[in-house]
Amino acid sequence: MAGPIGIFDSGYGGLTVFRQIEALLPEYDYIYFGDNARAPYGGRSFETIYRFTWECVRHLIEWGCRLVIVACNTASAKALRNIQQLHLPQYGPEHRVLGVIRPTTEIIGQITRSGCIGILATPGTVQSNSYLIEIGHFYPSVRVYQQPCPMWVPLIENNEHLSEGADYFVQKDIRALLSQADCIDTVVLGCTHYPLMLDKIRRYLPQHIQIVQQGELVARRLSDYLRRHPEIDKWCSKKGRRVFYTTETPGVFDEKAGLFYGNSVRSLHIDV
Repeated sequence: MAGPIGIFDSGYGGLTVFRQIEALLPEYDYIYFGDNARAPYGGRSFETIYRFTWECVRHLIEWGCRLVIVACNTASAKALRNIQQLHLPQYGPEHRVLGVIRPTTEIIGQITRSGCIGILATPGTVQSNSYLIEIGHFYPSVRVYQQPCPMWVPLIENNEHLSEGADYFVQKDIRALLSQADCIDTVVLGCTHYPLMLDKIRRYLPQHIQIVQQGELVARRLSDYLRRHPEIDKWCSKKGRRVFYTTETPGVFDEKAGLFYGNSVRSLHIDV
């Protein structure tokens, strides 16, 4: 029996990916699951992130999602491989769990001209070296420079990202990234929260540097994936339905979610 596409994030940032997926593939059914009560994941241990991510992905699978998108860079970096290798085989070949890092790293070498790329991400994503490893796999000659931004997600989650105080941290982290190499001509926003601070990021990045956001890239790669894998596509229901779950109080989630999603949201609470 066909079921919805599941989209998981540790908090709200995955909604910036979901809105792009939905815009490109509106006919599909979707379940969005945000583990907002335990967010952010960025500073947590590998073991904790892995456990939290699998708990939520397992719920989506049990709700009938044959295809799940882990729309969180930290979870993709620290949990995705183990979930794919250790857990998915017990559910059968028609189940897939995909992340947001690979769709970016597969094409990033086609965007940079200098061969020097900067990554702005959470400490957890930077410590995992997932971008460094994945880009090295596809484009061995590309040089990658990473900068952890520990304050960005808390600022966004607390609706302080538009404040003047946020400018200090954005400018500080961008300066730290650019001080690593003069050749950087492309910067990847390696967290799905960061598009909400795009105006500030642009303010402190030189104009010649390209900014890569993940939402559109992930949506395009998902569309291509479903086209190339009709055996997976047939397990995805297409009635245009959307359901939102959160581990937070629904009223709290709904109030913030609209900022990321672009439309009003009515969610349901779930315990994990």
